[in-house]
Amino acid sequence: MRRFVVLFLISILSAVNVMAQDRAVAEREQRRSQRGLVDMNNLFVPKGQWIFGGTASYSTHNNENYKLLLLENVTSTGYTVKASPLVAYAVADNMALGGRFNYSRSFLRLDSASLSFGDDETGTQLSTDFYYALQHSYSAGAVWRYYIPLGRNKRFALFNEVQLSMGGSRAKFATDSPIRGTFSKSFDVGVGVNPGIIAFASNVMAVEVNVGMMGINYSHTKQVHNQVATGHSNASFMNFSVNLLSIGLGVSFYM
Repeated sequence: MRRFVVLFLISILSAVNVMAQDRAVAEREQRRSQRGLVDMNNLFVPKGQWIFGGTASYSTHNNENYKLLLLENVTSTGYTVKASPLVAYAVADNMALGGRFNYSRSFLRLDSASLSFGDDETGTQLSTDFYYALQHSYSAGAVWRYYIPLGRNKRFALFNEVQLSMGGSRAKFATDSPIRGTFSKSFDVGVGVNPGIIAFASNVMAVEVNVGMMGINYSHTKQVHNQVATGHSNASFMNFSVNLLSIGLGVSFYM
């Protein structure tokens, strides 16, 4: 009889604990629902919609006898171009899966530059008469996107994009006279989290801004110097910060 009473009390306590946990979960879901995060009626991207878009940027510079802080007599020219097309499909309401391709190319030719510390007599001066660098990188990866509408309108929303990408890069560097050159190529793999905000400018066209905030990356690089010496480098890092240089502005079309 005593064992039966103990088992009965244990079952009651277990039932009360389960009910308390269910009530806590229901309260959390209710608070989230009040913020509009789990309201399925709040539809922004319907299931079955195709998404085409991407980001692109281009910059160039041309300096002649330019001076900046400790840098003097800078004569250089260069450019940087980046493109990142995106194709995705909404497998569920406010959720899309797809792929993204990234490509960037940068060029720098430095004809002259000097770096001075201290005065002319006791200071230190470093200078170069020629430096050449050409690098292009590419990567492709899978993308998962989740949209969080702002309020009940269908024009503005937050989104979070998770990207698993693989790619590589090739670079050429040359300096001095006679010329010393280095050729390098690398293999890269990484996972990135890019939150952002999106706004529809028309029924099918939207403008979006995203920023790379968190990521895990691994890179393997092989270098060949003067076609003789060979070197290898492995690097991995994890970052959790807002990088203002990684902010991207893009246009997407929802069909």
